[in-house]
Amino acid sequence: MSDTESFFGDPDPIFADKELLRVSHLPEGDRIIGRDEELTNLANAIKDAQRGGTPNNVLIYGKTGTGKSLCSKYITQDLTEAAAENDVHVDVAYIDCFQDSTETQAIRTIAESFNDPDVTDVKIPASGVSTSDYYRRLWKILDLRLDVGIIILDEIDKLEDDNVLMQLSRAAEAGKVEDSTLGIIGISNKIRYKETLNERVKSSLSERDFVFPPYDANQLRAILNSRADAFREGVLDDDVIPKVAALAAKEHGDARKAIDILRYSGEIADEHDDDRVRVEYVDEAHEREEEARLAELIGKQPEHSKYLLQGLALQMQQSTDTDAMIPSKQVYSAYEVVCEREGTDPLKIRRVRDLLSELAFLSLIEQNRKGRGKGKGAHTVNQLVDAPELIIEACKSA
Repeated sequence: MSDTESFFGDPDPIFADKELLRVSHLPEGDRIIGRDEELTNLANAIKDAQRGGTPNNVLIYGKTGTGKSLCSKYITQDLTEAAAENDVHVDVAYIDCFQDSTETQAIRTIAESFNDPDVTDVKIPASGVSTSDYYRRLWKILDLRLDVGIIILDEIDKLEDDNVLMQLSRAAEAGKVEDSTLGIIGISNKIRYKETLNERVKSSLSERDFVFPPYDANQLRAILNSRADAFREGVLDDDVIPKVAALAAKEHGDARKAIDILRYSGEIADEHDDDRVRVEYVDEAHEREEEARLAELIGKQPEHSKYLLQGLALQMQQSTDTDAMIPSKQVYSAYEVVCEREGTDPLKIRRVRDLLSELAFLSLIEQNRKGRGKGKGAHTVNQLVDAPELIIEACKSA
Protein backbone atom coordinates (compact mmCIF):
# COMPACT_ATOMS: atom_id res chain seq x y z
CA MET A 1 0.00 0.00 0.00
CA SER A 2 1.34 3.45 -0.93
CA ASP A 3 1.88 6.24 1.60
CA THR A 4 -0.90 8.32 0.02
CA GLU A 5 -3.56 5.58 -0.22
CA SER A 6 -6.21 5.51 2.52
CA PHE A 7 -8.08 2.55 3.96
CA PHE A 8 -11.17 4.76 4.35
CA GLY A 9 -11.27 6.73 1.14
CA ASP A 10 -14.00 5.00 -0.86
CA PRO A 11 -17.74 5.21 -0.06
CA ASP A 12 -19.34 2.04 1.28
CA PRO A 13 -20.29 -0.04 -1.79
CA ILE A 14 -22.87 -2.13 0.11
CA PHE A 15 -24.55 -0.07 2.84
CA ALA A 16 -26.43 3.22 2.44
CA ASP A 17 -27.42 3.48 6.14
CA LYS A 18 -26.11 0.60 8.22
CA GLU A 19 -27.63 2.02 11.43
CA LEU A 20 -31.03 0.73 10.27
CA LEU A 21 -29.65 -2.78 10.91
CA ARG A 22 -28.44 -2.11 14.46
CA VAL A 23 -30.36 -3.52 17.43
CA SER A 24 -30.02 -0.15 19.17
CA HIS A 25 -31.78 1.66 16.30
CA LEU A 26 -35.27 2.91 17.19
CA PRO A 27 -37.25 2.90 13.92
CA GLU A 28 -40.18 5.06 12.92
CA GLY A 29 -43.63 3.64 13.65
CA ASP A 30 -44.21 2.47 10.08
CA ARG A 31 -41.12 0.25 10.37
CA ILE A 32 -42.51 -1.60 13.43
CA ILE A 33 -44.14 -4.61 11.82
CA GLY A 34 -46.68 -7.03 13.29
CA ARG A 35 -47.05 -5.29 16.64
CA ASP A 36 -50.08 -3.02 16.15
CA GLU A 37 -52.11 -4.79 18.82
CA GLU A 38 -49.22 -4.78 21.29
CA LEU A 39 -48.54 -1.07 20.71
CA THR A 40 -52.23 -0.27 21.18
CA ASN A 41 -52.36 -2.26 24.43
CA LEU A 42 -49.26 -0.53 25.75
CA ALA A 43 -50.59 2.90 24.80
CA ASN A 44 -53.91 2.23 26.56
CA ALA A 45 -52.09 1.04 29.69
CA ILE A 46 -50.04 4.23 30.10
CA LYS A 47 -52.25 6.84 28.38
CA ASP A 48 -53.28 8.55 31.66
CA ALA A 49 -49.74 9.96 31.84
CA GLN A 50 -50.51 12.06 28.76
CA ARG A 51 -52.51 14.41 30.98
CA GLY A 52 -50.40 14.06 34.12
CA GLY A 53 -52.19 11.04 35.59
CA THR A 54 -50.61 7.90 36.98
CA PRO A 55 -50.02 5.26 34.30
CA ASN A 56 -50.64 1.58 34.92
CA ASN A 57 -47.62 -0.50 35.76
CA VAL A 58 -46.97 -3.08 33.04
CA LEU A 59 -45.16 -6.41 32.77
CA ILE A 60 -44.24 -7.59 29.26
CA TYR A 61 -43.18 -11.17 28.53
CA GLY A 62 -41.82 -12.84 25.43
CA LYS A 63 -38.80 -14.54 23.93
CA THR A 64 -35.75 -12.60 22.75
CA GLY A 65 -36.33 -10.69 19.53
CA THR A 66 -40.12 -10.36 19.81
CA GLY A 67 -40.09 -6.54 19.98
CA LYS A 68 -40.63 -6.01 23.73
CA SER A 69 -37.91 -3.39 24.24
CA LEU A 70 -38.48 -1.80 20.83
CA CYS A 71 -42.21 -1.30 21.41
CA SER A 72 -41.67 -0.04 24.96
CA LYS A 73 -39.14 2.57 23.82
CA TYR A 74 -41.25 3.63 20.85
CA ILE A 75 -44.54 4.00 22.72
CA THR A 76 -42.97 5.91 25.63
CA GLN A 77 -41.25 8.28 23.20
CA ASP A 78 -44.62 8.84 21.51
CA LEU A 79 -46.15 9.45 24.96
CA THR A 80 -43.58 12.11 25.92
CA GLU A 81 -44.30 14.00 22.68
CA ALA A 82 -48.09 13.77 23.11
CA ALA A 83 -47.85 14.86 26.76
CA ALA A 84 -45.72 17.88 25.85
CA GLU A 85 -48.60 19.17 23.71
CA ASN A 86 -50.66 19.21 26.93
CA ASP A 87 -47.86 21.01 28.83
CA VAL A 88 -47.24 17.79 30.78
CA HIS A 89 -43.57 16.91 31.32
CA VAL A 90 -43.04 13.15 30.95
CA ASP A 91 -39.57 11.62 30.88
CA VAL A 92 -38.39 8.03 30.43
CA ALA A 93 -35.54 6.18 32.16
CA TYR A 94 -34.36 2.98 30.48
CA ILE A 95 -32.54 0.56 32.79
CA ASP A 96 -30.71 -2.60 31.69
CA CYS A 97 -31.15 -4.69 34.83
CA PHE A 98 -28.38 -7.04 33.82
CA GLN A 99 -25.95 -4.12 34.05
CA ASP A 100 -27.67 -2.50 37.05
CA SER A 101 -28.83 -5.54 39.01
CA THR A 102 -28.51 -4.29 42.61
CA GLU A 103 -30.97 -1.93 44.25
CA THR A 104 -28.33 0.78 44.62
CA GLN A 105 -27.17 0.53 40.99
CA ALA A 106 -30.73 0.63 39.66
CA ILE A 107 -31.84 3.63 41.73
CA ARG A 108 -28.64 5.58 40.99
CA THR A 109 -29.08 5.02 37.24
CA ILE A 110 -32.77 5.99 37.37
CA ALA A 111 -31.96 9.17 39.29
CA GLU A 112 -29.15 9.98 36.87
CA SER A 113 -31.45 9.44 33.86
CA PHE A 114 -34.16 11.77 35.18
CA ASN A 115 -31.84 14.43 36.56
CA ASP A 116 -31.02 17.82 35.08
CA PRO A 117 -28.65 19.35 37.64
CA ASP A 118 -29.16 22.86 36.18
CA VAL A 119 -32.85 22.59 37.11
CA THR A 120 -32.71 20.51 40.30
CA ASP A 121 -29.32 21.46 41.76
CA VAL A 122 -29.08 17.77 42.72
CA LYS A 123 -25.90 15.76 42.15
CA ILE A 124 -25.82 11.99 41.64
CA PRO A 125 -22.33 10.79 42.65
CA ALA A 126 -21.11 7.43 41.35
CA SER A 127 -20.31 6.23 44.87
CA GLY A 128 -20.08 7.29 48.50
CA VAL A 129 -23.85 7.64 48.91
CA SER A 130 -26.21 5.23 50.67
CA THR A 131 -29.12 3.60 48.85
CA SER A 132 -31.62 5.54 50.95
CA ASP A 133 -29.87 8.79 49.97
CA TYR A 134 -30.13 7.88 46.28
CA TYR A 135 -33.86 7.34 46.82
CA ARG A 136 -34.23 10.75 48.50
CA ARG A 137 -32.44 12.41 45.60
CA LEU A 138 -34.64 10.56 43.09
CA TRP A 139 -37.87 11.69 44.80
CA LYS A 140 -36.60 15.28 44.84
CA ILE A 141 -35.64 15.16 41.16
CA LEU A 142 -39.05 13.80 40.19
CA ASP A 143 -40.94 16.52 42.06
CA LEU A 144 -38.70 19.32 40.80
CA ARG A 145 -38.53 18.25 37.13
CA LEU A 146 -41.38 16.01 36.09
CA ASP A 147 -45.09 15.46 36.11
CA VAL A 148 -44.68 11.77 35.25
CA GLY A 149 -41.65 9.49 35.18
CA ILE A 150 -41.78 6.25 33.21
CA ILE A 151 -39.18 3.63 34.13
CA ILE A 152 -38.44 0.80 31.68
CA LEU A 153 -36.79 -2.09 33.53
CA ASP A 154 -35.41 -4.36 30.81
CA GLU A 155 -34.54 -7.89 31.96
CA ILE A 156 -36.35 -7.08 35.20
CA ASP A 157 -35.81 -10.66 36.36
CA LYS A 158 -32.09 -9.87 36.78
CA LEU A 159 -32.79 -7.53 39.71
CA GLU A 160 -31.34 -9.04 42.87
CA ASP A 161 -33.90 -7.55 45.25
CA ASP A 162 -37.67 -6.96 45.07
CA ASN A 163 -37.36 -3.91 47.33
CA VAL A 164 -36.57 -1.58 44.45
CA LEU A 165 -39.86 -2.63 42.81
CA MET A 166 -41.74 -2.11 46.06
CA GLN A 167 -40.29 1.38 46.54
CA LEU A 168 -40.91 2.51 42.96
CA SER A 169 -44.39 1.04 42.52
CA ARG A 170 -45.63 2.51 45.83
CA ALA A 171 -43.77 5.85 45.75
CA ALA A 172 -46.88 8.01 45.23
CA GLU A 173 -49.02 5.95 47.61
CA ALA A 174 -46.35 6.22 50.31
CA GLY A 175 -46.03 10.00 49.85
CA LYS A 176 -42.44 9.84 48.61
CA VAL A 177 -43.41 12.08 45.69
CA GLU A 178 -46.01 14.83 45.90
CA ASP A 179 -45.87 16.82 42.67
CA SER A 180 -45.16 13.93 40.32
CA THR A 181 -46.03 10.30 39.76
CA LEU A 182 -44.37 7.15 38.43
CA GLY A 183 -45.08 4.25 36.10
CA ILE A 184 -43.07 1.07 35.53
CA ILE A 185 -42.74 -1.09 32.43
CA GLY A 186 -41.00 -4.36 33.31
CA ILE A 187 -39.67 -6.59 30.53
CA SER A 188 -38.75 -10.26 30.96
CA ASN A 189 -38.06 -13.35 28.87
CA LYS A 190 -39.35 -15.45 31.76
CA ILE A 191 -43.08 -16.05 31.49
CA ARG A 192 -43.21 -17.15 35.15
CA TYR A 193 -41.24 -14.20 36.49
CA LYS A 194 -44.27 -12.84 38.34
CA GLU A 195 -44.43 -16.02 40.44
CA THR A 196 -41.08 -15.12 42.02
CA LEU A 197 -42.38 -11.81 43.41
CA ASN A 198 -43.80 -11.37 46.88
CA GLU A 199 -47.55 -10.70 46.98
CA ARG A 200 -47.32 -6.96 47.81
CA VAL A 201 -44.99 -6.27 44.89
CA LYS A 202 -47.01 -8.49 42.57
CA SER A 203 -50.26 -6.65 43.28
CA SER A 204 -48.82 -3.18 42.67
CA LEU A 205 -46.44 -3.98 39.81
CA SER A 206 -48.52 -6.29 37.66
CA GLU A 207 -51.52 -4.10 36.83
CA ARG A 208 -51.32 -5.00 33.14
CA ASP A 209 -49.60 -8.09 31.70
CA PHE A 210 -48.85 -8.58 28.00
CA VAL A 211 -47.22 -11.48 26.15
CA PHE A 212 -45.42 -10.80 22.87
CA PRO A 213 -45.62 -13.86 20.56
CA PRO A 214 -42.77 -14.84 18.21
CA TYR A 215 -42.85 -13.41 14.68
CA ASP A 216 -43.74 -15.74 11.81
CA ALA A 217 -41.78 -15.95 8.55
CA ASN A 218 -44.06 -13.48 6.73
CA GLN A 219 -43.71 -10.89 9.49
CA LEU A 220 -39.94 -11.35 9.57
CA ARG A 221 -39.80 -10.89 5.80
CA ALA A 222 -41.81 -7.67 6.14
CA ILE A 223 -39.53 -6.42 8.93
CA LEU A 224 -36.44 -7.04 6.79
CA ASN A 225 -38.03 -5.45 3.72
CA SER A 226 -38.85 -2.37 5.79
CA ARG A 227 -35.11 -2.00 6.51
CA ALA A 228 -33.83 -2.92 3.05
CA ASP A 229 -32.98 0.73 2.41
CA ALA A 230 -30.03 0.16 4.74
CA PHE A 231 -28.41 -1.16 1.55
CA ARG A 232 -27.53 0.66 -1.62
CA GLU A 233 -30.09 0.23 -4.37
CA GLY A 234 -29.77 -3.01 -6.33
CA VAL A 235 -27.13 -4.74 -4.19
CA LEU A 236 -29.44 -7.28 -2.48
CA ASP A 237 -30.15 -10.54 -4.32
CA ASP A 238 -33.90 -11.25 -4.40
CA ASP A 239 -33.54 -14.50 -2.42
CA VAL A 240 -31.54 -13.04 0.50
CA ILE A 241 -34.39 -11.65 2.60
CA PRO A 242 -36.69 -14.72 2.19
CA LYS A 243 -33.83 -17.03 3.23
CA VAL A 244 -32.89 -14.90 6.26
CA ALA A 245 -36.54 -14.73 7.33
CA ALA A 246 -36.95 -18.50 7.02
CA LEU A 247 -33.83 -19.15 9.13
CA ALA A 248 -34.97 -16.79 11.89
CA ALA A 249 -38.54 -18.15 11.83
CA LYS A 250 -37.20 -21.63 12.62
CA GLU A 251 -35.51 -20.24 15.72
CA HIS A 252 -38.37 -18.79 17.78
CA GLY A 253 -39.26 -16.01 15.30
CA ASP A 254 -36.43 -13.78 16.52
CA ALA A 255 -36.44 -10.45 14.64
CA ARG A 256 -33.15 -9.41 16.25
CA LYS A 257 -31.52 -12.54 14.84
CA ALA A 258 -32.99 -11.85 11.39
CA ILE A 259 -31.72 -8.26 11.32
CA ASP A 260 -28.26 -9.32 12.51
CA ILE A 261 -27.98 -12.06 9.87
CA LEU A 262 -28.97 -9.57 7.16
CA ARG A 263 -26.33 -7.10 8.37
CA TYR A 264 -23.65 -9.81 8.55
CA SER A 265 -24.55 -10.90 5.00
CA GLY A 266 -23.78 -7.39 3.79
CA GLU A 267 -20.54 -7.25 5.78
CA ILE A 268 -19.41 -10.59 4.31
CA ALA A 269 -20.13 -9.33 0.78
CA ASP A 270 -18.00 -6.28 1.55
CA GLU A 271 -15.18 -8.47 2.91
CA HIS A 272 -15.24 -10.42 -0.38
CA ASP A 273 -15.01 -7.16 -2.37
CA ASP A 274 -18.34 -8.12 -3.91
CA ASP A 275 -20.74 -5.40 -5.04
CA ARG A 276 -23.75 -7.66 -4.40
CA VAL A 277 -25.13 -9.34 -1.29
CA ARG A 278 -25.61 -12.87 -2.59
CA VAL A 279 -27.78 -15.60 -1.09
CA GLU A 280 -24.74 -17.86 -0.62
CA TYR A 281 -23.42 -15.40 1.99
CA VAL A 282 -26.44 -15.99 4.24
CA ASP A 283 -25.26 -19.33 5.67
CA GLU A 284 -21.90 -17.84 6.66
CA ALA A 285 -23.73 -14.85 8.13
CA HIS A 286 -25.95 -17.22 10.12
CA GLU A 287 -22.88 -18.93 11.59
CA ARG A 288 -21.35 -15.56 12.48
CA GLU A 289 -24.58 -14.46 14.16
CA GLU A 290 -24.71 -17.70 16.17
CA GLU A 291 -21.17 -17.15 17.44
CA ALA A 292 -21.92 -13.53 18.35
CA ARG A 293 -25.22 -14.50 20.02
CA LEU A 294 -23.54 -17.19 22.08
CA ALA A 295 -20.77 -14.85 23.18
CA GLU A 296 -23.30 -12.17 24.17
CA LEU A 297 -25.65 -14.58 25.94
CA ILE A 298 -22.90 -16.42 27.80
CA GLY A 299 -21.22 -13.13 28.66
CA LYS A 300 -24.37 -12.15 30.58
CA GLN A 301 -24.32 -15.26 32.76
CA PRO A 302 -22.81 -15.53 36.25
CA GLU A 303 -19.26 -16.90 36.35
CA HIS A 304 -20.38 -20.23 37.79
CA SER A 305 -22.89 -20.71 34.96
CA LYS A 306 -19.95 -20.32 32.55
CA TYR A 307 -17.98 -22.90 34.54
CA LEU A 308 -20.96 -25.29 34.30
CA LEU A 309 -21.15 -24.82 30.53
CA GLN A 310 -17.43 -25.52 30.23
CA GLY A 311 -17.77 -28.61 32.41
CA LEU A 312 -20.66 -29.95 30.34
CA ALA A 313 -18.74 -29.17 27.13
CA LEU A 314 -15.73 -31.14 28.40
CA GLN A 315 -17.95 -34.11 29.31
CA MET A 316 -19.54 -34.11 25.86
CA GLN A 317 -16.15 -33.88 24.15
CA GLN A 318 -14.95 -36.91 26.11
CA SER A 319 -18.03 -38.97 25.24
CA THR A 320 -17.97 -41.33 22.26
CA ASP A 321 -21.64 -40.50 21.66
CA THR A 322 -22.01 -37.14 19.88
CA ASP A 323 -25.57 -36.84 21.24
CA ALA A 324 -24.64 -37.84 24.79
CA MET A 325 -26.94 -36.73 27.61
CA ILE A 326 -24.83 -36.14 30.72
CA PRO A 327 -26.28 -36.79 34.22
CA SER A 328 -26.22 -33.74 36.49
CA LYS A 329 -23.87 -35.47 38.94
CA GLN A 330 -21.30 -35.93 36.17
CA VAL A 331 -21.74 -32.31 35.13
CA TYR A 332 -21.12 -31.30 38.74
CA SER A 333 -17.90 -33.33 38.87
CA ALA A 334 -16.61 -31.67 35.70
CA TYR A 335 -17.71 -28.28 37.06
CA GLU A 336 -15.63 -28.89 40.20
CA VAL A 337 -12.58 -29.49 37.99
CA VAL A 338 -13.19 -26.18 36.16
CA CYS A 339 -13.62 -24.34 39.50
CA GLU A 340 -10.33 -25.78 40.74
CA ARG A 341 -8.62 -24.62 37.55
CA GLU A 342 -10.10 -21.13 38.00
CA GLY A 343 -9.07 -21.01 41.66
CA THR A 344 -12.58 -20.69 43.10
CA ASP A 345 -14.78 -22.80 45.38
CA PRO A 346 -17.66 -24.68 43.72
CA LEU A 347 -21.26 -23.93 44.66
CA LYS A 348 -23.40 -26.52 46.43
CA ILE A 349 -25.02 -29.06 44.12
CA ARG A 350 -28.52 -27.74 44.87
CA ARG A 351 -27.57 -24.27 43.60
CA VAL A 352 -25.87 -25.85 40.59
CA ARG A 353 -29.11 -27.63 39.70
CA ASP A 354 -30.86 -24.24 39.76
CA LEU A 355 -28.23 -22.77 37.45
CA LEU A 356 -28.61 -25.71 35.05
CA SER A 357 -32.37 -25.09 34.95
CA GLU A 358 -31.73 -21.42 34.11
CA LEU A 359 -29.36 -22.43 31.30
CA ALA A 360 -32.07 -24.74 29.95
CA PHE A 361 -34.59 -21.88 30.01
CA LEU A 362 -32.14 -19.80 27.98
CA SER A 363 -31.87 -22.66 25.44
CA LEU A 364 -28.13 -23.01 26.08
CA ILE A 365 -28.68 -26.60 27.22
CA GLU A 366 -31.43 -29.22 26.96
CA GLN A 367 -32.60 -31.20 29.98
CA ASN A 368 -34.59 -34.43 30.23
CA ARG A 369 -35.59 -36.85 32.97
CA LYS A 370 -34.19 -40.33 32.41
CA GLY A 371 -35.02 -43.53 34.29
CA ARG A 372 -32.19 -45.39 36.03
CA GLY A 373 -33.93 -48.72 35.66
CA LYS A 374 -36.87 -50.51 37.25
CA GLY A 375 -37.44 -49.34 40.81
CA LYS A 376 -34.40 -47.03 40.76
CA GLY A 377 -36.13 -43.73 40.06
CA ALA A 378 -35.00 -41.12 37.53
CA HIS A 379 -32.36 -38.45 37.20
CA THR A 380 -31.83 -35.32 35.12
CA VAL A 381 -29.58 -35.50 32.06
CA ASN A 382 -28.11 -32.53 30.21
CA GLN A 383 -26.90 -31.73 26.71
CA LEU A 384 -25.51 -28.61 25.05
CA VAL A 385 -27.65 -27.13 22.30
CA ASP A 386 -24.55 -25.90 20.43
CA ALA A 387 -21.28 -27.67 19.68
CA PRO A 388 -18.95 -28.01 22.70
CA GLU A 389 -16.15 -26.24 20.82
CA LEU A 390 -18.40 -23.21 20.21
CA ILE A 391 -19.38 -23.08 23.88
CA ILE A 392 -15.80 -23.29 25.13
CA GLU A 393 -14.72 -20.55 22.72
CA ALA A 394 -17.67 -18.35 23.71
CA CYS A 395 -16.88 -18.82 27.42
CA LYS A 396 -13.28 -17.77 26.80
CA SER A 397 -14.27 -14.63 24.91
CA ALA A 398 -17.15 -13.68 27.25
